[in-house]
Amino acid sequence: MGRKRRLEYPPAPEPLPVPVIDNHTHLNFRDGLVEVGVREALDAAEEVGVHRAVQVGCDLPSSRFTVEALDADPRLLGAVALHPNDAPRYAERGEFDTALEEIEKLAAHPRVRAIGETGLDYFRTHGEALKVQHESFRRHIDIAKRLGLTLQIHDRDAHDDVVRILGEEGAPERVVFHCFSGDEDLARTCNENGWFLSFAGTLTFKNADNLRRALTIAEPTRILVETDSPFLTPHPYRGRPNASYMVPYTVRGMAAVLHADLAELCGRLDANTVEAYGSWD
Repeated sequence: MGRKRRLEYPPAPEPLPVPVIDNHTHLNFRDGLVEVGVREALDAAEEVGVHRAVQVGCDLPSSRFTVEALDADPRLLGAVALHPNDAPRYAERGEFDTALEEIEKLAAHPRVRAIGETGLDYFRTHGEALKVQHESFRRHIDIAKRLGLTLQIHDRDAHDDVVRILGEEGAPERVVFHCFSGDEDLARTCNENGWFLSFAGTLTFKNADNLRRALTIAEPTRILVETDSPFLTPHPYRGRPNASYMVPYTVRGMAAVLHADLAELCGRLDANTVEAYGSWD
């Protein structure tokens, strides 16, 4: 039998010297032994210097949750979409077009600032379902452009096709590669196009040299930080539940890779995130 996963939330890190923003979290997903509400999660994050967040939808229920959360707490902005692994499921039920119509209606909320997460995932989806993924990605790009919203990309094992489709469709003004998973080549492509690279706890994993190399060549004005919580908990708590209050572990990991002053890096990350999504005020 495998080792039993620990479900206790990790200890809070030392607070950051300058506040930053978690630009990708899923507050609707529950993990761990304790159920944590939106306000509780944001309060815990604020105590360690993570003063704002972007709540991200992946299907209709989570996108509806996102809009409700935006009305409940001003520390949040939102993103709504059909995740690339969920889009084929809607298509199988004959609900794909109506689901996208609702996503566009939800995106009209003034605090929804991004269409996402959308993109391509060649790890969990295969065969004919990939055609739906491609169509879904193109349709989400169109919505983002028509509404003037940021595009938040999920890219798993699909770098070349993600970049190709962005080129064919014409990328929105602001593009974020959520949980950046590429290497130096993709980082250079992002630099050339002015796209944002968002680094998650994966940067701190021992086998993530490709991410650390990518960070070192990324344009400093285009780097962001996220948790993707409750997933991708940073080292040394990998495998435990994740939440926005864990961002400081990743930020310190980024500072170490960049040999950067921590306070200056925090200020840069905060400013970059506002550039990517607009003001929280």
